[in-house]
Amino acid sequence: MIPRASQSRLLSDRRLFPVIGVVPYAVLGVLVVFTLVIRGSQPTNLMIDLALCALTALWMIVLFSVRPSWRNRPAVMGVFFVGIVLLLAVMVLREPWFGLFAIAGFVYAFGLLRWPWRLAGVAAIAVLSGVALASGVPRTTVLGVIAYVSIVLINVIVMCGYCWIQWTSDELGAERARALDEVRAANAKLQASLREIETLQDQLVSQAHQGGVQDERQRMAREIHDTVAQGLIGIITQLEAAQLASSAPDESRRHFDAAAALARESLGEARRSVLALRPEALEATRLGDALGTVARQWSERQGTPVEVVTTGQVEPVASDTEIALLRAAQEALANVAKHAKAERVGVTLSYFADEIALDVRDDGVGFDPTARGATTPEGGFGLTALRERIHALAGSVAIESEPGHGTAVSVRVPLDGRVRV
Repeated sequence: MIPRASQSRLLSDRRLFPVIGVVPYAVLGVLVVFTLVIRGSQPTNLMIDLALCALTALWMIVLFSVRPSWRNRPAVMGVFFVGIVLLLAVMVLREPWFGLFAIAGFVYAFGLLRWPWRLAGVAAIAVLSGVALASGVPRTTVLGVIAYVSIVLINVIVMCGYCWIQWTSDELGAERARALDEVRAANAKLQASLREIETLQDQLVSQAHQGGVQDERQRMAREIHDTVAQGLIGIITQLEAAQLASSAPDESRRHFDAAAALARESLGEARRSVLALRPEALEATRLGDALGTVARQWSERQGTPVEVVTTGQVEPVASDTEIALLRAAQEALANVAKHAKAERVGVTLSYFADEIALDVRDDGVGFDPTARGATTPEGGFGLTALRERIHALAGSVAIESEPGHGTAVSVRVPLDGRVRV
């Protein structure tokens, strides 16, 4: 029975088909001529030998030559080859010169049989070929028998060895072909993966660009609010106060002067925001000093005392953190001026081991933080921008308030500057 692995293959070597179609008939024709010459004086033997040659030719024509489709049928080709072996055996037993037809037998074995049946077929043909070659060796003595058997064995070993080498070479070639196919398939998948990666990279770049644009828009919105908007609010507050104090020229003049100073300061901040987006107060001072300057200017405009306190070991702070905390203080003070009606304000900057904190407290009217919209007063982009700015630095914003008991805004930012994802 032919193994399942062998059944899945086509014929052993299709390159031998042209040889199979010519060589056996050519060899058989040579044998016919040789038989006519040798057996010319023996009509009976001549007719038997010619009949064997004719039967062999008919066998090859019917089962192989006229039915090419049968060449892919292992069972039919097995029957065909067995017939060739039997006919060759009969001819070799009659006359040794018919051993020349072993050439055709080897061609059929290598061209039609699949492994491992090919090895058995080659061995059978090699035995008959060896028998023909050793026919002249006398077998009446032990030495003669040994010589006879040796010739047959040598013939079998040589041909089976060649068959094994050829099969091994074919297997290695098939393995190399499969490996090359796998490499080609892997390369194709790799190319497809690279194309997908390039597409994803382009998408990520596009998304990053869009995200950067959005972040920049939000940052610019915060900067505009923290500079221009707050300045305008302060100016409006001072002008409204001046209008209310129109009956007191000195008080009105103070408010007008504060509005003018605030306008100049806001203009400077706007220009600096356009150029570098870094607060003027931080240009040449530390954060604590900058907070003191902002609080003093605010106090002069509002007429409300502000106490600024710095606690802990002062350490260098990242520029983004300094700007965020300064803007937070400005936003908190702006809300105090607009809503709190406070008499005193306290600003505390605290340095801890792993974070920096800013607390702005007032004794104003306060509010209920749990009420709807309580933390987003009129025009309430300020607190939203404050939270966005602080959250971008992995910080937190907490607001505590109670009606009649003032408000406390607490901002905390890690000192390592981690960015929240």
